[in-house]
Amino acid sequence: MTPAGAPTVFVIDDDAAMRAAIRGAAEVGGLAVRVYGTAEEFPRSKRPDGPSCLVLDVSLPGVSGLDFQRQLADADIQIPIIFITGHGDIPMTVKAMKSGALEFLTKPFQDQDLLDAIRQALDRDRVARQKAE
Repeated sequence: MTPAGAPTVFVIDDDAAMRAAIRGAAEVGGLAVRVYGTAEEFPRSKRPDGPSCLVLDVSLPGVSGLDFQRQLADADIQIPIIFITGHGDIPMTVKAMKSGALEFLTKPFQDQDLLDAIRQALDRDRVARQKAE
């Protein structure tokens, strides 16, 4: 069980097995996790007041991860993003990073690499929230 007030990791990936694997790794790390199969599901959920980050698959049905990153920026929704993909290339990685992504991991990745990126993203969000207060 995740403690109340724990940082929240949002996961958007159309692969149910990948969502479950990420959820399991993050929950073992003491983090609250909310998972979605499409980018369109994400805005319907309320973001917590505490630190959060988004683990976002590049290849999604409907709105791609890169397009969703742009939509979030256009809506001034500030959340650190960690991209994951099974089919990445250098131009895609560069585009994501130039648009503000914190990390770009290629599947299959090690749980520890993902958890390290999540911790870095949550720390970044925590600092940004403190500066905004």
